[in-house]
Amino acid sequence: MQILLVEDDTRISSFLIKGLEEVGYSVTLSKNAEDVLDHYIEMSWDLIIVDVMLPKMDGIQLVQSLRYKKNLVPILMLSALQTVSDKVSALDSGADDYMTKPFHFAELRSRIHALTRRHGRQPTPRSNIVEVADLQIDLNQYQVSRDGTAIELSPREFKLFKYLVDHKNMALSRLQILNAVWNIHFDNQTNVVDVYISYLRNKLETADTKYIYTVKGIGYMFKS
Repeated sequence: MQILLVEDDTRISSFLIKGLEEVGYSVTLSKNAEDVLDHYIEMSWDLIIVDVMLPKMDGIQLVQSLRYKKNLVPILMLSALQTVSDKVSALDSGADDYMTKPFHFAELRSRIHALTRRHGRQPTPRSNIVEVADLQIDLNQYQVSRDGTAIELSPREFKLFKYLVDHKNMALSRLQILNAVWNIHFDNQTNVVDVYISYLRNKLETADTKYIYTVKGIGYMFKS
């Protein structure tokens, strides 16, 4: 399941991303409503989780904009506001469900399952395929294959691979990759980038093909 999380509070977004990815969901974070409308609205999502209190355009206005644009993806709103009028306002804007903070993660999972059952989300048709060298990347199914044979990537591995491909032939620092893929905005001396690069190399590269190059003193580069 592909989830778009719209949340500007780093503490909350990190908690949600960690929990959702641990149970198998793929999560993309947007920190404001404007980026959703500019960059993410055309992508295929199974669920959108939106915080009400966002900078500039708030969550209510974002949901109204999405529904005005005929985007029918299930939307779960999160908010510290707990009055009946707040909930009614959120639901009237087009949200499908509303949870108040703080909440237990188990309840969030239950709400997600209920929403997806209610909306009967079906797999997106395989129509958005990008070819890079001898690899095929299905952006709807979040799958990678070579000559029709699927290459099994975890949600985090796919997110890292997609980021490298989107910036192919560009040297990317470890901090840039941490920021984009793990939502870590500082150098905390972790080697997680190197570990996941190793995972990708083992799964994608062969004796005759190499895609990911080490850029000494900087980070990594994807070449095709």
